Amino acid sequence: MNKKKILIITAKYYSSISEEMESKTVEYLQDHFSDFSSHKSSTIIKTVPGVFEIPVVIARNIKKYDGFIALGCIIKGETPHFDFISKAATDAIMKLSIENKKPIGNGIITCLNKKQAMVRSKTKGQEAAKAVVLILKHH
Repeated sequence: MNKKKILIITAKYYSSISEEMESKTVEYLQDHFSDFSSHKSSTIIKTVPGVFEIPVVIARNIKKYDGFIALGCIIKGETPHFDFISKAATDAIMKLSIENKKPIGNGIITCLNKKQAMVRSKTKGQEAAKAVVLILKHH
């Protein structure tokens, strides 16, 4: 396999959650993506203020990388903002993936409270990384 380049985009709005996700994601890539540890891959991390900004960073970098991992957290509040941001980000990520035929792991947590987010931050980024790695290796 040729050298694969993966871009991780991390939304820092809930920094304690996103930092946990980011470190677990990088750890997963080091442990499970043999190309990662053998330097046949190149992984870069870029940060954005919030989840809403993730798709534009992917779009700007779509030709430079083979795969992407989107990390972030959206916690439901008292307004419909949660629903709009969740749907907009998910739809944009899916559209970018399909149109460009590149894997984008959706590691964006959507939950009702910070406690749920902390629990899910332990595995969500790894799940997104696993999906991208599998697509890059086998398709």
